[in-house]
Amino acid sequence: MIKKLCLFMLIASQLYVARTQLLTRDQPYRIQPSDQLQLSYRYTPEYDESLTIQPDGVTTVKLVGSVKIGGLTLEEARTSILAQLNTRLNQPEISLTLSNFVKPSYTVVGQVSSPGKFEMHGTISAIDAIAMAGGFKDSAKHSQVILFRRADGDTASTRILNIKKLMNPKHPELDEDVMLKPGDLLVVPKNTVSKISDYVHWVSVGTYFPLY
Repeated sequence: MIKKLCLFMLIASQLYVARTQLLTRDQPYRIQPSDQLQLSYRYTPEYDESLTIQPDGVTTVKLVGSVKIGGLTLEEARTSILAQLNTRLNQPEISLTLSNFVKPSYTVVGQVSSPGKFEMHGTISAIDAIAMAGGFKDSAKHSQVILFRRADGDTASTRILNIKKLMNPKHPELDEDVMLKPGDLLVVPKNTVSKISDYVHWVSVGTYFPLY
């Protein structure tokens, strides 16, 4: 059983690398929280400013206020900001460039061979993530992997993932909710998880680690 599990994880890792190479090819960058952008005006450079993307995807433009551009490409964001500026300026011409960005990542800790923080390249499932973390240790409780996902600045939603079931050939499909998002944390426990709240304070997430 252990040999089959290791073989599966090796194959999953190879498939993930091949898939992400395909998915990331020619795909435009999408704006993430904490990214910094430079907004420049062609004819009124006195309005030029640096923009920072907040956790909710919103940034503040001096002339028009809050504009939500998180998740958009640079061109889509420029169009969105320009639509707002057209209500204040006469046919403004602007450019939007990415000056600094945070690479999207996820973290896997607990009973895996190589726990740590990993960069995201394209889409990745929980199974992909565990494979990239070296796969399960023999002591892993892989039917109760905990997914922590930041809901807001102070709160994380929780979900118990039955990776054992997802790896079963009789259940080959992956539910969309199991696809990871930037900032997600997977905890692979050693012991059975008796109970966990639907939402926990993000700062208290670390208290789960000693058990696993």
